[in-house]
Amino acid sequence: MRVVIFDVDGTLVDSQDDICAAMGAAFGSIGQEAPGRAEICAIVGLSLPEAMRVLAPELSAHHVALVEGYKASYMQLRADKGTAESSPLYDGALEALARLHAEDETLLAVATGKSRRGLTKLLEGYGLTGYFVSEQVADHHPSKPHPAMLEAVLRETGLAAHQAVMVGDTRFDMEMARAAGIATVGVRWGYHDANTLQADKLISHFDELHAAVNDLLGVPA
Repeated sequence: MRVVIFDVDGTLVDSQDDICAAMGAAFGSIGQEAPGRAEICAIVGLSLPEAMRVLAPELSAHHVALVEGYKASYMQLRADKGTAESSPLYDGALEALARLHAEDETLLAVATGKSRRGLTKLLEGYGLTGYFVSEQVADHHPSKPHPAMLEAVLRETGLAAHQAVMVGDTRFDMEMARAAGIATVGVRWGYHDANTLQADKLISHFDELHAAVNDLLGVPA
């Protein structure tokens, strides 16, 4: 048995437009100008409280308001635009998930900085409810790169670290996996420079994912 664990934003879906728009609305609600797109993309993957601490350490008195403003704006954007426009899947993502899901020996899991509500809405929007045997979200864990999410995946699946691989686009994903003793696949299309990830494998398209997983975890029987 093996488990393939996916980050979401920047790995499965490209949600940066709504992330940046929601961040702009959150900062605007307290009369402040939001950081630039590059700064915002650099914190994608962190839990929202941690993201606000990184983006605006000088606004600590407003961090709760920024988090709540972001959540409200992001959910409204998704409701207005629909899942496919708000968080479009990267090319080949569905096919790659379906191929792995079809293997009896392969389990799928999620470890994301999204909230429980946000992940549920996304999975419902793409008909992926039930695809992932373990769904770890920011509500219940310390922020990445703390390994708590991945440790929970291993507990819930009953698998060991050497039977798991983390697929992500940020250094937070890679550092989290290394802290848990789990192999890594970095994607080149995400929000962090792929050359900084220090992943065990780097892929440029989802077509390459299956071979990368097999190389790291072995070919299923």
